[in-house]
Amino acid sequence: MAQLLDSARNLGWILLKSLLRFAFMVINNCVAIPSYCLYLILLQPLRIMDSRLFWHIEGVMFKWMLAMVSSWGWIADYTVMEWGDDVRPFSEEEAMVIVNHQATGDVCTLMMCLQDKGTVVQKMMWLMDHVFKYTNFGLVSLIHGDFFIRQGKTHRDKQLIYLKDHLERYYYSRDRKWIVLFPEGGFLRKRRETSQAFAKKNSLPHLDHVTLPRLGATQVILKSLGPQQENGSLGTETSKQSGSKCKGLQWVVDMTIAYPQARPMDIQTWIFGYRPPTVTHVHYRVYPIKEVPMETKPLTDWLYQRFVEKEDLLAHFYQTGAFPPPTGQKEAVSRPMTLDPVWLCIVQSLAFVSGYMWYSVLQYFYCCLF
Repeated sequence: MAQLLDSARNLGWILLKSLLRFAFMVINNCVAIPSYCLYLILLQPLRIMDSRLFWHIEGVMFKWMLAMVSSWGWIADYTVMEWGDDVRPFSEEEAMVIVNHQATGDVCTLMMCLQDKGTVVQKMMWLMDHVFKYTNFGLVSLIHGDFFIRQGKTHRDKQLIYLKDHLERYYYSRDRKWIVLFPEGGFLRKRRETSQAFAKKNSLPHLDHVTLPRLGATQVILKSLGPQQENGSLGTETSKQSGSKCKGLQWVVDMTIAYPQARPMDIQTWIFGYRPPTVTHVHYRVYPIKEVPMETKPLTDWLYQRFVEKEDLLAHFYQTGAFPPPTGQKEAVSRPMTLDPVWLCIVQSLAFVSGYMWYSVLQYFYCCLF
């Protein structure tokens, strides 16, 4: 009987905590997102006079918005442990980020683990499934200039044309540096069987923890943003875009996300916080852009090889609880990714103060008019 009461008490506490978190996040969204939009409306004259400064300010506010999402996981003790290359030295250079995709929580994990990487978050462009456009954060991403891609054969060719046009219009004009995509084109649980059948039919490696990546978006990004040399590889020569000198992509950052016991976290977990404290592990490997082939067949092979390596990394992690050490080293070294709780409190306070300020301003004008 006592054990039953304890279980009921624990369940009641989890439900109460989940409801309180949900209420806080609804209020958080209601003050932060309208404030972000209203500030940018107020700054439209600056956009005409100094577009670069306008998008810098927008990027700073965008980073604060993502910090608020990160804080939702942080206060539930959802943290990140990092492995492999340190990407902070490359944070001010242009890079394409390729990530394995298991669940909606992958996006939240990226929002958290990139917070301490200089200006990466504020100068980043995301490629996400079009479903994210209809979430609470969709309006913010639309304003920021992220690209929402529709999956499926019927949309594929048109989407790649739209992506190329989007990059030409917004990437350099808004001073973006990093671009993040999920080459698998969907969640692991949804694509695994199809990917394995395709691999078997075409004598490709059998993968359990990732799926074979799709080439389309990756190739469009490399062609649009990476300067091309005569040998068909991507180089590092300076190119001109939108009237300013840009080096183009300099690096490919290969990120592999691993969850304990292969249980991915979804956005609902971040919102309600019902899972016990969890450490998500992220492995980084950085490739110079000059090592990336440009022609379709070599690029396909190169991209497949990256996901075969991800498969090996994840298989090792799920067996041992750690990623394997780099070549030539005996032991892999991990480093905890930390967020400053004081800074998170300041960002949240600014959101609520801004929300109250805009509410007062709009209420004043409403009373004046009516």
